[in-house]
Amino acid sequence: MELQQMRYVVAVAELNSFTRAAERCLVVQSALSHQIARLEKELGARLFDRTSRRVRLTPAGTAFLPAARQCLDAAERAAAEVAAAVGEIRGRLAVGAISSVTAVDIPRALRDFHQRYPDVRISLRVSPSELLVEQVQDGALDVAFLGLPTTAQPHGVAARALARDRLVAVVAPDHPLADEPVVDLLRLSREVFVDLPANTAGRVQSDQAFAAAGLGRDVAFEVTNAEFLVRLVEQGLGIAMLPSAYAAQLTGVRTIEVTDAPARVEYAIWSPTTHTPAAGAFLTLLDIPTARGPGSRLAAAR
Repeated sequence: MELQQMRYVVAVAELNSFTRAAERCLVVQSALSHQIARLEKELGARLFDRTSRRVRLTPAGTAFLPAARQCLDAAERAAAEVAAAVGEIRGRLAVGAISSVTAVDIPRALRDFHQRYPDVRISLRVSPSELLVEQVQDGALDVAFLGLPTTAQPHGVAARALARDRLVAVVAPDHPLADEPVVDLLRLSREVFVDLPANTAGRVQSDQAFAAAGLGRDVAFEVTNAEFLVRLVEQGLGIAMLPSAYAAQLTGVRTIEVTDAPARVEYAIWSPTTHTPAAGAFLTLLDIPTARGPGSRLAAAR
């Protein structure tokens, strides 16, 4: 069993095509098919069901795929550790972030990292905070930047608090509240809201604040990213509550201070057990300490 064979299996499984998998792996299709057939013979089971129209994993293939990915990840980490031992940073850096992160300028940070470590393959995934935590726990991401209500903390990962911010109301320029300098939750509860999906970390902080005040609200529009949320607000379809640091960057809308607004904390998180050289170099570049010890799990927000 060879690593290259595992790469071919993973590629076919992800693309559902031998032709596209061969293109990704930069080999002719006949060579890729031959290697997978050799592997299937060695394993004594077919990994794929093939027809003229589709390719899909067999039960044996489904069982084999996670282990194959783990082997490839382990081989990649081993190569990265050897490179780091001789002063080189290689391998991959998989970063995740929420769309409204402000504590770190993600595009600029990735640019600076790429310029300093051009041999590292960088990827970025934008997802809700709760999914980012799961993806770091599973090893799909090396580092992530997320926001949580002050009542919650990330679990199962190494974490450092980066910033704390209060939410503000965001309204269209012609909204009746647009010229108000300050408002409270009671007044906002009469409005139609645009917000993130229910039970997501970005939504919970507002839901908890209204519930604690004994208020309900009408969330008519649920979206999965802050950019689209703002576009709906700009069109006057509803109002929103967003972190003040993020709202300060927006155009085409007005922001209003909220006297009893909820707050959120932005965190950087990473795996406490599979801390790759590239992840360590990226966190160092951002001046985010990763040393273990008393008090090192969460730093005071700044």
